[in-house]
Amino acid sequence: MKPWLHFSEEVREARDSGRPVVALESTIIAHGFPYPENYQLALDLEAMLRDLGVVPATIAILQGNVKVGLSPEELLLLAKDGNMAKASLRDIPVLMAKKENAATTVSSTMQVADWAGISVFVTGGIGGVHRHGEQTFDISADLQALSRFPVAVVCAGAKSVLDLPKTLEVLETWGVPILGYRTQQFPAFYLRDSGLALDYSIDHGREAAAILEIKRAVEQPGGILVTVPIPEESELDEDRFNTLLQTILQEMETHGVTGKRITPYLLGRLHEASGGDTVQANLALVKNNLEVGAEIARALHCQQP
Repeated sequence: MKPWLHFSEEVREARDSGRPVVALESTIIAHGFPYPENYQLALDLEAMLRDLGVVPATIAILQGNVKVGLSPEELLLLAKDGNMAKASLRDIPVLMAKKENAATTVSSTMQVADWAGISVFVTGGIGGVHRHGEQTFDISADLQALSRFPVAVVCAGAKSVLDLPKTLEVLETWGVPILGYRTQQFPAFYLRDSGLALDYSIDHGREAAAILEIKRAVEQPGGILVTVPIPEESELDEDRFNTLLQTILQEMETHGVTGKRITPYLLGRLHEASGGDTVQANLALVKNNLEVGAEIARALHCQQP
């Protein structure tokens, strides 16, 4: 047992009884949606996982404690604090030492999930290589985490603000299998098809579970990326979205928006410019990803001796 991990009673009981658990990040609560919608979303996502037969483990750092599973009060704290820090992989030891609060990103959630023995993590979209990354070297720690931690990450691909071809190249270089869930195309978050073909697709969560188990058995490091297209009825109009995106990218360049500020700025401006359509799309894709993540977690549970 790792003494720096603090499990909720629900997650502890699930671990002790061998029930399937799915990890959730907390950045989506602290930075993805406004209050009080973000609090209700956190409760709804956890309830949805329970209905799907798995135990939710929302991860965060609170007063320097690495929390695996949060109480409703702790979820509320994340939702209401408009200045909550954003913890990437590098930040975990600093935040623990300084006893601060932070919401976890994809990379830090993967690290904690691995520590906690949780094999499946569901998120909205991963980070990647930012545009002009060959000049700025602005590459998300999410990609490195995928190459290091043996966790199945379920997402709707990556946001179109990124350089998607370079993102896929980096993942290939670092040996991360990318699986399209009932698709041969890499999804682009609000859009079902980025125009980039994938080498592998799967039709059921048990296939992803088998691939992850074999990857571990042959001692190949890192996890797998399971990409799930946003439901067709929730996809944004591609021409309209690309027009909005280009306008906002020009704004970001004008205002010098870089680093950790990119995602919250982009999501906020897309929400404003789309009249809230991007928020509804985000909700739909996250809930869709949860169903696939629960499917994988249940399949892994069935494979245990």
